[in-house]
Formats: sequence, C-alpha cells, structure tokens
Amino acid sequence: MAKRATRRARTETVETARIHTLVFDADRQGAANDANRDQSYLRKVRPRSDNQRLLMEAIGKQALTLALGPAGTGKTYLAITAAVEALEAGRIARIVLSRPAVEAGENLGYLPGNMREKLDPYLRPLYDALNDRMGPKRLRSALDDGTIQIAPVAFMRGRTLNNAFVLIDEAQNCTYGQLKMLLTRLGWHSTMVLTGDPDQTDLLPELSGLSDIARRLEAVDDVAVVRLTQADVVRHPLVGRMLGVL
Repeated sequence: MAKRATRRARTETVETARIHTLVFDADRQGAANDANRDQSYLRKVRPRSDNQRLLMEAIGKQALTLALGPAGTGKTYLAITAAVEALEAGRIARIVLSRPAVEAGENLGYLPGNMREKLDPYLRPLYDALNDRMGPKRLRSALDDGTIQIAPVAFMRGRTLNNAFVLIDEAQNCTYGQLKMLLTRLGWHSTMVLTGDPDQTDLLPELSGLSDIARRLEAVDDVAVVRLTQADVVRHPLVGRMLGVL
C-alpha cells in the first residue's frame, strides 16, 4: 500500500507539473507574444505609390473620401491606419466599421451567436488590419468598451455619427439607396471613408451603386474620390499582372 501511495503521489506531482507547464507557461508565452504584437501599431505606414499618397492625404484633409480600386491596393489598410491614428491622437472618440453582409457566390446559411459574432466572418479583413495596427489585447478592449463599434448596414438608418471615424468597406456590394443612406449618417467632427472595387461586386452590376455615387460626388467640394489602379497593388506582384488580363 505504501509503495502504491508513493507511486500515485509521484504520478500526481508529475501530472501537476505538466499541466502547469502546458497552461500557465503557455499563458505567459501568449502574453509575451501579445506584448510583442502590441508594438506593431507603432510602425509608420508610408504610401508605396502616388495614388496611395493621394489617398492618405485625402483622408487627412476631407470629411468624406471614396477609395476605388482593385484588390490589393491597400484601400482598407490605409483607412484603418488613419482611423487608429486619429483615435490615438484624440481627434475622434470611436471607430465605426460597416460592411455589407454579402457572400461571394456562396451561401453560408444561418450563423449562430450575437450580432458581432454573426458579422465576424464578413469583417475578418478589417479585424486583421486592426490587429496589425493595435495588437490583439488593445483591439479586444476597444471592441468590449465600444471604442470600436460594428454597425451592420441594415442597422445604420437613423443614426448620426458624431466625433467618429466611419469606414464603409466593400462598398461595391451596396446599392445606390444603401450608400446614400450611409453617406448621410456623417455627423460633426467625423471622417467617413468608403472603399470598394466596382469591378468586383457580388451584386448584379446594375444594382451596385458605388460607381454612380463616386461619379456624382466628384463634383462636390470637400469630397475626395481617389481611384487606384493595378499599378498600386502591394500584394504579390502576380496579383497586379493577373488583374491586367482578367
């Protein structure tokens, strides 16, 4: 009995040590990694093309900016960068993110969870950019306390967004009526940026309102319409070459 008890005690000690290593050491390592990632937002983002420079300048100067261009030109990333910098500088009180929940040719069916969890798959590109600029811990905190808000297009009607940076991503998947409604949400001391690629709409081409909205707003003062091209693609060089033939 004594030997059996001794073996059991030794086994329990080893198992406890193993669990401690797996859980607590992993937590410490994860915290260290988070701390390292939290410094990533300190990197200075610089434009890599003339059109990207124009886009960054327009966001800094105008209350409303429309960024149109193909995938990989940095439209969303530059807008997220400007939003985080404005929040860090105290020029705005919150970031409002909206993106139409339109699937790219596939039907995902019913998605469980609350509103934010349902929208997570559609907002993943925005979260990736925010995570890169803020780090995961600060991003989670900002989402929890409402500093960063997720606003589905369907729930934007009737709101006035004051003292905010509003980003409408994938705007080519909005109808003309939806975009008109979103644009008129702009309040005092706020900046709004619409990003999208009219050539990649998941709606019927005649239903997408982005091209028509951009054409009409180009003549309006204090509105900037920046058109990026395949020459501004900052992903793999092959992306730009493929866009030239597809």
